[in-house]
Amino acid sequence: MTTPNPPLILLSMDGGDDRLIQSWAEAGYLPSIANLMEKGCWGKLAGSEHLAEHGTSLSLISGIPRSDHGYYYCRQLVPKTYTLKPFSFPDTGISPFWSYLRDSNKKVAVIDAPDSVIVSDLKGIQLANWAIHETALTVLSPCANPPELLQETRKFFGKQIPVSEFKPNTSFADDWQMYQTFLQRIEKKGQLCRELCRRDRFDLIAIGFYESHTAAHRFWQYRQEIHAEENQLTNAIRDIYQAIDSQIELLLQELPQNANIVMFSAFGMEDSYPTTGLISSFCQELGYQTLHPAPANLALNPLSLARRFIPQSWRNAMSHHFSLSLQERLLTDSFSNSTNWEKTRAFAIPSLYTSFIRVNLQGREPLGIVRPGKEYKDLLTQIETDLQHLIDPVTNKPAIKQIVRTVDWFSCEPPEILPDIFIEWQPARHYLERLTHPQIQLSQSKSSYHRNSYHSMNGFVAAAGNSIAPRGNIGEISLLDLAPTFLDLMGENIPEILRGKVIGF
Repeated sequence: MTTPNPPLILLSMDGGDDRLIQSWAEAGYLPSIANLMEKGCWGKLAGSEHLAEHGTSLSLISGIPRSDHGYYYCRQLVPKTYTLKPFSFPDTGISPFWSYLRDSNKKVAVIDAPDSVIVSDLKGIQLANWAIHETALTVLSPCANPPELLQETRKFFGKQIPVSEFKPNTSFADDWQMYQTFLQRIEKKGQLCRELCRRDRFDLIAIGFYESHTAAHRFWQYRQEIHAEENQLTNAIRDIYQAIDSQIELLLQELPQNANIVMFSAFGMEDSYPTTGLISSFCQELGYQTLHPAPANLALNPLSLARRFIPQSWRNAMSHHFSLSLQERLLTDSFSNSTNWEKTRAFAIPSLYTSFIRVNLQGREPLGIVRPGKEYKDLLTQIETDLQHLIDPVTNKPAIKQIVRTVDWFSCEPPEILPDIFIEWQPARHYLERLTHPQIQLSQSKSSYHRNSYHSMNGFVAAAGNSIAPRGNIGEISLLDLAPTFLDLMGENIPEILRGKVIGF
């Protein structure tokens, strides 16, 4: 009789910063994570997938690279058009790695695993979009398999607990109340996970905690490095990490002691402010993108009138009073209709932090004017050179940290879905209101969404258990290596479509 593989327990701490996790684990604040690091191994998640926050977790949990799944932002360009539409991981049609367990007898307990759709024909239980990141909840509805699990969850654990990562002009009292709400949600999530995991012996348990992401954005301003005076929220982010660590410990106490346990975070946190206005100004002021002049007889379209005659600073101030659907409509209308596509060589896809530039390529874009081949490559080189010349006058240093040319990064043809250039800005604790360039000056006005943090392009992983040797720090690990490693730990064959390699735990 074949001995079954030990259960695999996957614990995601969404947005958990590798530097904070290591520091607080060493200082004794995160004993359950420290125990994994001490008894097993740990490392930094890095590699070609870390180009933007969106899509990173999907690459990790599916093992499918970004060049194939095409997910890079919450709002993407519809291929063969100049239209923008909201986008999330279900739109890719990509399933998590446990979809390969359909033909096995293994049972799963999946509770809010990152970037994961419900997989049909699997034994066990799946609950998705219950207590996830705030912005994801605006487009994803809770669901479960079996379907009655969702009603059961509502009956025993009450309604979803809403949390918020950003509120314009928030007060300390508002933030303190939200801090309490975060702690309440973490405790409730832990209770839910323990109750569901008691119901059977599962071969795979995959659980996601998202408060480490949402709360870090909300309380970033209170960190001691930024906020001179200590207050009740000085250690709010650490407290949130601690609360998650405590729930992890309570859960592990009830699970088989021979289990293989992997805790991970796909990306971290760092100082940053939105750069939407800068990248659009870059494309327009340097002549890459040409706008239509205001027509003499402007149609009495309310959206067009607002765009033409209300100053940008006023529109920014007003926008947070609009519904999300109206904000998206205004943005899409402006993007599609204000550009003269027949004279535009390259343009920015609107985004908040990581910036995306797309070439108006013949044969790919409806009105493309840039010829494939040498003209395309020369234009990319010119754009990169101009980006490298952008200087932050506050620091007198380059404003750009990394420029990625997609065709070179992924060794592919000009992408159908992805941008042609990914731009990562230098982390900064000040708002980049103005940048200098040898030919021009770029400027942007503050938007209503003026959050002071974004994501570092690396993650963290720690693992311990029956099949995992105590090796300490194993260095950098490719994010695409995790899915095949998880299947290997479960004694499953690794499909050829997964290009990553098994980590030598």
